[in-house]
Formats: sequence, structure tokens, C-alpha cells
Amino acid sequence: LLQHGQLSSAVSLQRSRSAVAGVRGFSSSTVRPKCAAALKGFSTSSRGGSIRTRAEMPQVGEFYEVNLEKPIGLGFARGNDGRAYVIKCDPKKGNLDPRCEVGDKMVAISASFGDDVWTAENFGQIMYAIRTRNGGLYFKFEKRDGDMSFLEMDNKDREFKKERAGGNYGAGTREVQMRNYITSKENERVRTELFNQGLEDYNSGKYEDAIYKFEDVLGMEPPNYVGDNFARITPMYEVAGYNIACCYSKMGNWQPGLGALNDALNSGFDDFDKVRNADGLKELRKAEPEKFQKILDRYDEPVFDPKLVEGFKNLFGLGKK
Repeated sequence: LLQHGQLSSAVSLQRSRSAVAGVRGFSSSTVRPKCAAALKGFSTSSRGGSIRTRAEMPQVGEFYEVNLEKPIGLGFARGNDGRAYVIKCDPKKGNLDPRCEVGDKMVAISASFGDDVWTAENFGQIMYAIRTRNGGLYFKFEKRDGDMSFLEMDNKDREFKKERAGGNYGAGTREVQMRNYITSKENERVRTELFNQGLEDYNSGKYEDAIYKFEDVLGMEPPNYVGDNFARITPMYEVAGYNIACCYSKMGNWQPGLGALNDALNSGFDDFDKVRNADGLKELRKAEPEKFQKILDRYDEPVFDPKLVEGFKNLFGLGKK
């Protein structure tokens, strides 16, 4: 498993635990049994944005239910309240429902297995359920009509934006800027703390709890980030993604592990030697060697094509006794 500091010394890994008290306080109570039958009489999944449902578009504040087969084309971010919100609807990534829009809030999701449904109160648990569930996914969303205030650092951000758009720069603007700066530093501290708690859970063999923490780290990725090297993704995001793959490897959950590894490499994680040799992915490499190598070759193309090398050996009789 990777320590965040191995890739970036710019982020101080603080150890305070007080700010994230209750991060594990999600509810796993069943709010709707038999989620596979939650929607009847119409199809809710679509590709390419084509509408296949007779359901009317819900109004702001109304709730609607969706069944989608994996892969899904929805992307989620962790809001300031710790809940999951839609930030992307991409038909190229997977199945969509035409009622889902950016800004909608998830209020319930099918459990990682079985017919139970979890109240969607913890982002890490939500992402765990999406990765690990076999078959279709049940969601319940609240329509928000594109409201993205869940990502705003300060409740007065709208006032600040309105003032700035009018060409004004007064005390109100400076106050909000200072508050947002303080809030961003606090979010960074909490995010680092979650990362450290994930490491502690991993080292204690609590791999599922570690996944929840690392998924929270991914969900708290700051928007519009630009690093000193012009990178658009934080080093902590890359490392947390890799660590999630290690957790699934240790749990013997191969398909989510391969998916997490692909996501980590796609985000920019490029310590390929560690991917090939580190203990964290040992079980996954052994269980799925071909799929593992295929993902690795996608991002780190080998200098020599193994098939080509083998062809030369056969052609010249090399390696034969």
C-alpha cells in the first residue's frame, strides 16, 4: 500500500481524528425491499441519451427511482454534507436514465448484494456498493434542477459571485474569499485525515472500512485543481485510487479490483514497477494474470512485445534443448 507522502511531500499528512468523527456513521437500514423490482412497467436504462421511459421528468424537490445495468454513465462527487451528487452524465461510459441530471442528490442505493437498499448517507459506502454489486443497480434520487451548491465552500458564494460579476470588490468579497480559503484548508486537512485513517484500516486488515475512507478521498477531489506541474488531478487522488485496488486485492474481490486499478492508472498513477511487484496487488496479479497485464499494458506499453519475442525464439530455435 502506498503512503501519500511517497508521491507528494507538498501535502502534510496530519493525524488529527476529531474532524471526521462519525464518518463511519452510515445507515445500512433497509428502506425499500426487493430493489430489483423497484420500477415496473417501463425501462429506465438508455444509451446515447435515447429516452426509453414513460415516466415524466420529476420536478425540483421530487424523488424518482432508477434501475440501471452496469456499466453506468453516471459520475458522483462528495458534497459538503458527505452525500453523493451527480456531477457527470456520460453515455459513452455506460447506461443512463434520461431523468438523471447533474446536481441530483442520491438518497438511496441498492446494497452491495441482496435485495436490501441502503440509505445513501456515506459517500464511501455508496461507491463500494456501485463497484461490488453484481447485476443491476437501484437508485433513488432527489431532483435539484442543476443546483451545484453542494460543492460551494460558503453559503454566501452566490452573493460573492453576484458582486464580482457586477465589477465590485468590496468588504463582502474579501470576507468570502478569506472564508473560502480557510474552508479549503480545512477540507484539505479532513481529506488528509481520511487518507491516514484508510491506511490505518488497511494495515489492521479492515479492508472494507479502508475502501470507504479512500473513496471519500476521491469524492473530495477539489474542482478546478491545477498542480505546480499543471496536473489536473491531485497526487492524493492517484494514490488513493491505487490503494483501493490493493484493498480489493486483499479481499479477493477481483472484478472491482481490476476496475479500481484501471481507474487509478487512468487518473495518472504511473508507478508501474509497484503495480507489477508490490505486495498489495499480489493476489490480484495471481488470480487474473491476463486481465491484469492487459490493463497494465494499456498505460505502460512494454518495450518488447512478448508475442514478437516468442516468435523470434520459435523462428531461430532459441530456448530449445
